[in-house]
Amino acid sequence: MYVDRTLGPGVDCTLGANASRHVQVLRLQPGAALVVFDGSGGQWQAQIVRIGRRDVVVRVGAHEALEREIACRVTLALGMPANERMDGLIEKATELGVHSIQPLVCERSVLRVAGERAERKAAHWHAVAAAACEQCGRNRVPAIQAPLPLADWLGQGDVGAARWLLSLTGDARPLPPPPLPAAVWALSGPEGGLSAAEEAAACAAGYQPIALGARVLRADTAPLAVLAWIALEAP
Repeated sequence: MYVDRTLGPGVDCTLGANASRHVQVLRLQPGAALVVFDGSGGQWQAQIVRIGRRDVVVRVGAHEALEREIACRVTLALGMPANERMDGLIEKATELGVHSIQPLVCERSVLRVAGERAERKAAHWHAVAAAACEQCGRNRVPAIQAPLPLADWLGQGDVGAARWLLSLTGDARPLPPPPLPAAVWALSGPEGGLSAAEEAAACAAGYQPIALGARVLRADTAPLAVLAWIALEAP
């Protein structure tokens, strides 16, 4: 179970609301063993010491240096799909091993957020990612950044990372054969795709157009498709 604080042996900590409800639903009792993690790597053995009406306190024990990350560090930069599709995308991308997600506001974006609303969205998506980690056994929570305009983000990126633009243009190439690079930054558009000007700007920033086949994939399907392929090639 995820704990939003730094853990250490002998520390007593209160589980978050979702984790506390999970303990209560399972009808666990004081003394029961749990596994907790703080998202920084590895996991901790823990024991329930108190169950209240709305919270659960556990005592942290030994650390286990267990990792379940994929070998390729993938950053997904994507035009945000609308409504609950973004939640589902973050959940599935977390299960598939994404390292970080950068939501983007593009010319054709349906979902547009900025300022305090953007920060609230990022906090909500972090909670979605943490819950997905609990479900799949992962112990590193991917970084979910606050939304940015595409133009503000294009100049960023790891110097050594491969940069892929998921595209339907005629010059798009198939996914490259293994071995995969150590890091990939994959850029994907919103509903309706990126505009021609946005694709040109991405290519000028070093992004290589990559095709995912003859079919047109939804805004919440294309990034998951490339991430699943990477997860299988670099488990």
